[in-house]
Amino acid sequence: MSNRARSSFGLDDFGLDDRMRLFTYVTTENRGAYLWVLRAFDAARDNYHVLLHTTDVASSLAGLATGHDDCPQPDDLDLPRLLDALVEWGVLDRAQDSTRAATLAEYRNRHSVYQFTEAGYRAHRAVESVLSASLDDSNLSRLVFADLLADLAALAEANRAGDAEEVYRKLNRLDRALADIAERAARFYHMLGDLSRTNDVRPEVFLTHKDALLTHLRDFHDELQRYSPRLKQAVDVVEATSLDRLVEAAAEADERIFRTPAERLHDWRRRWSGLRSWLAPPGADQLSEADRLADATIGAIGDVLALLRRVTEARRGGVSRESQLRHLAAWFTGVGSDAAAHALFDTVFGLGAPRHVGVAYPDPETVPTRHSWWEAPAVELSRTLVETGREPGSRNNLPARLDRAESGRARLREAQLAEEHRLRAAATSLAETGLDHRILDDAATVLLLRLLDRVLANRPTGSIRVPVVAAAFGVRLQLTPKPGTFTTITTTHGVLRIDGYALTVTPHGGEA
Repeated sequence: MSNRARSSFGLDDFGLDDRMRLFTYVTTENRGAYLWVLRAFDAARDNYHVLLHTTDVASSLAGLATGHDDCPQPDDLDLPRLLDALVEWGVLDRAQDSTRAATLAEYRNRHSVYQFTEAGYRAHRAVESVLSASLDDSNLSRLVFADLLADLAALAEANRAGDAEEVYRKLNRLDRALADIAERAARFYHMLGDLSRTNDVRPEVFLTHKDALLTHLRDFHDELQRYSPRLKQAVDVVEATSLDRLVEAAAEADERIFRTPAERLHDWRRRWSGLRSWLAPPGADQLSEADRLADATIGAIGDVLALLRRVTEARRGGVSRESQLRHLAAWFTGVGSDAAAHALFDTVFGLGAPRHVGVAYPDPETVPTRHSWWEAPAVELSRTLVETGREPGSRNNLPARLDRAESGRARLREAQLAEEHRLRAAATSLAETGLDHRILDDAATVLLLRLLDRVLANRPTGSIRVPVVAAAFGVRLQLTPKPGTFTTITTTHGVLRIDGYALTVTPHGGEA
């Protein structure tokens, strides 16, 4: 059919602006009412009622309101105004139905009936698909590969027998199946990417479903690897039955009346070319889309395992990006003034004034002024200027007075000696009584944790298979692996349990 014939049906008159106006009801103020009005039309369409009067729309809305709490009652809506707005935006089409008139006055006033425009119905279904989308739709179908193989075999047989209608049906089904695979894969891997990039991963939800997710990926990859060579061989068998006859048969049985025979022929040749590139590329060194999908699946398995490791470490350590951001937000909320908030911001994010901009070269004449910043050598900056913002060598280039703060140093030294005495007393108590049948106080707990830290620092790479020893403050701590047993240590702050190892504390002659 020519372009003139197609334009007479108005298919090309619906421009980009008109198509964009179809979604106006989604962003308008009363968008909920518009959505339920269109759902009323959609529900009536499911019951084969296409043309609706205002009373029919109200009746359909009342039926929807009985099963949906968020559906408004028709008496609360100004239906004529809503319907007129949808007609103006091109979502609905209005016509006059005089057969509804019961009197002469009603006949003269005429009755408006409404129905979806084709573009309006497509826009409404697109909005509904977005509103009803969920993670359950993001999955990979591994059962489709057996259907693809069976359809390719049936396509080769139909082309060999010259059955044009069967060729059209099988080829059209293969095209839709591959489009569905590509769409599902895109949604699934996009969902995995969002899951790995998000900062609000709930560990309990992810850990609950991680086994099913990994099993789903592994099963899909196994099926894809098993069927890929067989699908490629099936494509070669189909082409061996004459590709030109295949495309001509599909174009001949195509019922799209607004496409010329040449356009239909070109479209089906393009579809087969895409199908072949997806399943069996022409060259051995070229990757097919199925191969790329297999690589993406392997990469997705690695991403899920990395995310699992991140979530597990966050649960074990108690520190994650979410907890850090929450603490930072609490700090910003608790500061007393705007100046303190700005100082905290500069400290956290490392932002400050560009102190180096006003610094000149020691000998400016050695650097030509025609050079740009990219070409000129860098200016040497002092650490004092970078860290404090002050020029070095102030006060006539004399060194600043050194403030030793003797009183502060004395207080720190006294506190250090008191801590040393406290730990030595705790070490003596541990060496005399051991760890069993006692509750460790603060000093003994600190000493035990320091000794454990030294023991773990001295252990060889990997798991501990031989006893490891560390000593400090006159005591010696030995960590001995004993599978199937555990050591329990009671402190004033709680209970410390070490599975698979035994701890012994004995006197030691000197420092470690």
